[in-house]
Amino acid sequence: MKSRKSEARAAAVLIAPFVVAYLVLFIYPTVKMVELTFTDAPLIGEGAWVGVRNYVRMWSDRQFWNALWNTLYFVLLTVVPNTVIGLLIAMMVSRLKGWLQSVVLAAFFLPYILPVSVVTLIWQWVLDPQFGIAQYPLSFFVGERVPVFRTRAWIMPTVGFVTIWWTCGFNILLFLAGLRNISSEYYDAAALDGAGRWKQFRHITLPLIWPVAALVLTIQLILQLKIFDQLYLLTLGGATNTTMVLVQAIYRQAFVTNKGGYGATIALALFVLIVALSVLQYQFLRARDR
Repeated sequence: MKSRKSEARAAAVLIAPFVVAYLVLFIYPTVKMVELTFTDAPLIGEGAWVGVRNYVRMWSDRQFWNALWNTLYFVLLTVVPNTVIGLLIAMMVSRLKGWLQSVVLAAFFLPYILPVSVVTLIWQWVLDPQFGIAQYPLSFFVGERVPVFRTRAWIMPTVGFVTIWWTCGFNILLFLAGLRNISSEYYDAAALDGAGRWKQFRHITLPLIWPVAALVLTIQLILQLKIFDQLYLLTLGGATNTTMVLVQAIYRQAFVTNKGGYGATIALALFVLIVALSVLQYQFLRARDR
């Protein structure tokens, strides 16, 4: 009994810093944010209690629904393509050996370590309608130079492409780690049975790499639902309201118009959306794995 009590005290001492930090840095701010949604408070300071007025306003706010659609559209443009591209590149890199594999892997991972300001500056130069090098192939296929960050139909796909280029390196590392855990004996046995590359991928690689794919998909979903930085910087604050995403709507309501209560309401809606979609996707992927 004394030994168990001693172990319990030691465990309590070890986990106490984490519990305190979790309560102070996550639980308390979350409770205060929920409380803020029921007030008309500015960004800084107290506000009067307004009940569910902010939620009613959000439900009838066309700008909010536009931001929600743009966010989901961006998720469709990036989450699955980013995962698939990461897996394909990881499979190609895994076939390389020695220093060549290290150099190629470093080349793909390099963009991921760049800050968002550098990434956006690079692609503003590359896609500049006057002197951008990417305008030459664009003008060849389209027939003219395209100001992609000022053209509504091009903004989201272009920012999605830049995001995939920027973040794909992390996915490649995760997939490469998963591929290295697959024994080569499986492929040798399949080759002896006459299985080609496609059958090996379908019946060996994909089932064994699926847990990693589920992790990558979940991480990408959470990250892309919070899209803001690259879209805001590449479009210099947003070309029009039709390109606004949820985090940008929160920023505009809370920091620009000083409506902290309504901004917190949109933030809570985004939080619920992220939790709901992440749980649903993860459960779906686990069910498929089983």
